[in-house]
Amino acid sequence: MKWLTTLLEMLAGVSALAGMIIVLTIMYAFVKKQLPKLPKKKIEVKEIKPQVKEKRRTEYMSKEAKEGVTFNDIFMFMIAVPLVLLWVGFAGFVIHTGLNNSQVLENIEAYTTLIAILGGPALLIIKDALDVWKQEQAEKTAFYKVKAQSVIDYNDAVLKQAQDIESKAQDQEHKMQSKK
Repeated sequence: MKWLTTLLEMLAGVSALAGMIIVLTIMYAFVKKQLPKLPKKKIEVKEIKPQVKEKRRTEYMSKEAKEGVTFNDIFMFMIAVPLVLLWVGFAGFVIHTGLNNSQVLENIEAYTTLIAILGGPALLIIKDALDVWKQEQAEKTAFYKVKAQSVIDYNDAVLKQAQDIESKAQDQEHKMQSKK
């Protein structure tokens, strides 16, 4: 039984360390995003540059629409996942020790009450977080559908324009040949 206590203490220490790393990472990302970008010193170097290919508008748009980590993603990994793991882990611990220790079976009502007390708020928080996360995923899916349709429409318009240009060029060529 002492080894189990030691194991749980080590697990708590590792969890606390992981939590601190996550919090520091979030704080770093927040500070990095909030601070204005410092101007860099420009060094003038004259080079002969080859002709630079002009960027297409769609390449520029794809850089703007990068998918980032949202608050809901962080919330899911910082609160919901550890809470679920703690809740399931404690329930598994009670079941395991209950099968091996008759004293736990005598106090099973207290343990199940504790599991219910932990599980009630955990389920409410998880349900709300999952609802928000589902809504966010639905919005992302709708965005990608609209974006895909706009790319299809753009490609169709470019293709139609190229066909119109080619058709008009052929008409002009026929007119020029008929005048000769």
